[in-house]
Amino acid sequence: MLSNADVERLEKVGYNKQKFIRYDKHGFARLRNCHGFCVFYDVVKCRCKIYKHRPLGCRIYPIIYSEQEGIVVDDLCPMKNTVSEIELKRKGKKVIELLQRLDNEANSRRA
Repeated sequence: MLSNADVERLEKVGYNKQKFIRYDKHGFARLRNCHGFCVFYDVVKCRCKIYKHRPLGCRIYPIIYSEQEGIVVDDLCPMKNTVSEIELKRKGKKVIELLQRLDNEANSRRA
């Protein structure tokens, strides 16, 4: 999901939000996908095209929020075993803050 700050940062470096963003039925801004990959993923070079400007959720990854377990390391990440407990706690706080911000922003779009 994308915060307003993520969208503004990407627009500032020249990306048209209509090409990289979609809103879900709950009003959350999300990155578009193309053929199963993030619109900013270069499949030929196997890397992120916007790495320096990537959204906060991408910076925090592989730390995610699971409705069943809370803050966890994403099992899908091939580097999941490299995440320390300290990193999990530090980034876990950022995940909670980001989710609260995203919820507030989506609520303001719905209002």
